[in-house]
Amino acid sequence: MDVFSPKERLARVLGNEKVERPPVICPGGMMNAAVVEVMKKTGHTLPAGHYDTGMMTAIAQDVQINTGFENFGIPFCMTVEAEVLGSQIDYGTLECEPKIAKEKYLSVSQVEFKEIGAMSKNERVGAIIQAEHLLSKKYPDVPVIGSLTGPISTAASIVDPMSFLKELRKDPQNSHRVLDYVTLHLIDLARLMLDNGSTLISIADPTATGEILGPKMFREYAVPYLNRIVDAVHQMGANVIIHICGRMNSVEDYVAELRSNAISTDALVSLKLLKSKYPHLTTMGNLSTFLLQDGQADKIASHTQKLVHDGINIIAPACGLSTSTPLENILAMTQAVKEGEK
Repeated sequence: MDVFSPKERLARVLGNEKVERPPVICPGGMMNAAVVEVMKKTGHTLPAGHYDTGMMTAIAQDVQINTGFENFGIPFCMTVEAEVLGSQIDYGTLECEPKIAKEKYLSVSQVEFKEIGAMSKNERVGAIIQAEHLLSKKYPDVPVIGSLTGPISTAASIVDPMSFLKELRKDPQNSHRVLDYVTLHLIDLARLMLDNGSTLISIADPTATGEILGPKMFREYAVPYLNRIVDAVHQMGANVIIHICGRMNSVEDYVAELRSNAISTDALVSLKLLKSKYPHLTTMGNLSTFLLQDGQADKIASHTQKLVHDGINIIAPACGLSTSTPLENILAMTQAVKEGEK
């Protein structure tokens, strides 16, 4: 029998307090659980749910009710911030998530800085924060997670990504100016989300990996700007989860310097080993999304139970969910956490 509500349980875990079992969540953004099977079952569909408050709210409810994840996660993609800052967006289809159709700039030296407040003037941001408000009022015991795209990934969504990554080395002055600019807008978006009902903030920064950046640039660019967002959100009185993709061997010492309340990782990472090396970390993850998409339900349940037995603090998919993931497989995961080993 559950002792805590989903909101209480997640808050306790993020505050390093004891709980009767781990939360099982899917925070939205990169980890979007609006799978096709749920949308076809309910009739509430994307892409309208990316910009329409009513549809967005309905899909978030449908996901939470049908999957068993213990949260609402909004938005359902990673393009909102880049759209506000000028890039062109393809909203996708029922099966395909939105993507950047064209970055606004070819170089960090060309970026034109919009004033802070641009987020609050954007219609899609308005739909997001209205949906978060509605969900928080209707379901006060369920956490509403406001999902942000991290600063490296956002910068690489407004500047041509190949140019951006090269210019981190070749033009550090302008690269830092762009990352500072992006970070200020992300903090503003986090504030809007928290002021309108979000319980906490989740940041996914898939471009900020050790494999892409290498340890030196990860420390110079990823850690300080992520920590600036974390510190700002903490000052607002809320918790933060950070997801880092890829292998961590080369950057795990720097990942341990992130001041978020939990670290979420890819399935390539042994969270049990990470916890043993850095006992202060609250860990989240990291059930393979490939297993969730293509695996058998009993195997999914077994892998989920192993994460619980390994002492992983929050159980979640390892990375972005495929929209074709079978609902049966998601339920195998969430029920394995809630019901335990039988």
